[in-house]
Amino acid sequence: MAAAAVAGLLVLAGCGGGATNGAAAGGSSAAPEDRTLTVFAAASLTESFGELEKQFETGNPGVDVVLNYGGSSDLAQQIVNGAPVDVFASASDSTMKAVSDAGLVDGTPAVLAKNVLQIATVPGNPKGIASFADLAKPGLKVVVCAPQVPCGAAAGKIETATGVTLRPVSEEPDVKSVLGKVTSGDADAGLVYVTDVASAGDKVQGVGFAEAAQAPTTYPIAVITDAPQTELARSFVNMVTGEPGQKVLGAAGFGAP
Repeated sequence: MAAAAVAGLLVLAGCGGGATNGAAAGGSSAAPEDRTLTVFAAASLTESFGELEKQFETGNPGVDVVLNYGGSSDLAQQIVNGAPVDVFASASDSTMKAVSDAGLVDGTPAVLAKNVLQIATVPGNPKGIASFADLAKPGLKVVVCAPQVPCGAAAGKIETATGVTLRPVSEEPDVKSVLGKVTSGDADAGLVYVTDVASAGDKVQGVGFAEAAQAPTTYPIAVITDAPQTELARSFVNMVTGEPGQKVLGAAGFGAP
């Protein structure tokens, strides 16, 4: 009887130990909490931020980075109107200022990159466009960004500086829309960024012009006040402005901050 009692106690002890170890093991292997980081970014950052999205998600298991691209002015207006956003990456200081003036920027925006305009023509450049002034030639179908969009504002500055007046057949909401008009054949040429021409590959031909340096574009990035994922937002901004982000942006043709 004594031997049986001892055996019973040993069995109970073994069961109890197993339960404790199992709980500990279960705690250490629990899956990370699923979280969503919402980033509003200028359309010209599409390819670069797509790559950075993958890197950030790999380094932060359970995090889903949701990217919303568009014209910076439109994105800024959405944020001011209450859109739930964690990070805003703009293609102009003025659109970031609109968000900041509304009290919606947490801290001071950081510059992530710089860019300049370039002429995108159909492959082979059959119209022989060689300068900014050539875009004003009669009969040439040119598309640009709308004036309130950073790429459109930059084009306007160059027009003023050069005295060249463009007569575009359309004004688009962002650079990707301008690029689309050229790649589809609806336009002979369009004003986009150097990085957009690079990302399009052989679908377009780029024509640089010296006057582009007179209207450089600066890209500020910031965490939004009361962001749903403040700490994740700060980590994302740090990655973009740090070595990983600068490597990706530099490879895409962006200039250093």
